[in-house]
Amino acid sequence: MHVPDKLQQQISFLIEVDALKQVFRKATLIKDLRAENDAEHSWHLAMMVILLSKYSNDTEIDVLRTVKMALIHDIVEIDAGDTFCYSPHDRDQKTAKEKEAANRIFGSLPDDQAREFRLLWEEFEEMKTSEARFAAAVDRLQPLLLSFNTQGHTWLKYSVTRSQVIDRNQHIEKGSEVLWEYAKQLIDESVQRGYLLDG
Repeated sequence: MHVPDKLQQQISFLIEVDALKQVFRKATLIKDLRAENDAEHSWHLAMMVILLSKYSNDTEIDVLRTVKMALIHDIVEIDAGDTFCYSPHDRDQKTAKEKEAANRIFGSLPDDQAREFRLLWEEFEEMKTSEARFAAAVDRLQPLLLSFNTQGHTWLKYSVTRSQVIDRNQHIEKGSEVLWEYAKQLIDESVQRGYLLDG
């Protein structure tokens, strides 16, 4: 069977990104409290973008472009691994590892798609466009939803405090003032219920 080179590159990429299902996060799923993987996280973000895009500060965002960012943004973690946002880490080292991963993984695609995926990933990281700011907003909101609906499972396990959660998530407001107001209510209620340490 003859397979065109471009198709073989695309299929190889799809097989490669299956590894995202094996990159586990500290966040846990609501039903059974097992660790969420990056593929599940990315799918959930894409669904959030579709459902919640009208709450973007820019109501004219390109939803498809934003969904693409949601699905692509963590692919680099196949090589670089997931970094727990509330643990101390070297930001420059993390960035360098992720850029190296982007070069390898996206570079395996046909040139046009390699360029598109790399530019979307960079756009998400820079958070300068309305689409990137909204994608980043739901990227922050989604773990809050999991933490709240698991009675603070991850927060309590790692002794996360209210001030850490506020500091980490306040840029939700840059993508959606409505979602930031909602997030703050969740955070306050989490403290009241004992899901999150006050401090």
